[in-house]
Amino acid sequence: MTVRDDKFGRIAVSQTAIASLVAEAVKECYGVVGMSSRSRLDELAGSLQRGSRKGVEISEGAEGVVADIYVVVEYGMPISEVASGVMRRVYFTLAETAGLPVQAVNVHVQGLRVSDPPPLV
Repeated sequence: MTVRDDKFGRIAVSQTAIASLVAEAVKECYGVVGMSSRSRLDELAGSLQRGSRKGVEISEGAEGVVADIYVVVEYGMPISEVASGVMRRVYFTLAETAGLPVQAVNVHVQGLRVSDPPPLV
């Protein structure tokens, strides 16, 4: 849980809330077609660990929030550019929108998905 004290009181943001915020930011990223679990075992366990949502794991680092994001990318897209875009969007969302200190945003590309070709007219 991320806690910040203010002159008016205390602000506490749970890891689950941060994971939800990150997941919504990732959904808007160009080239990302889905989120994936870290491993098949995590998928079967239903991602029961604290601070996690499918495809997102949040932990506390020494200098701020650490987000590990597991994505599936559209086949044919430049993977490094898609991953870089995800990193930038998540960092901006956490730092600017939520006002949280961010230590790292790690993007793990778990697979590629080939879309169905458009029908010929």
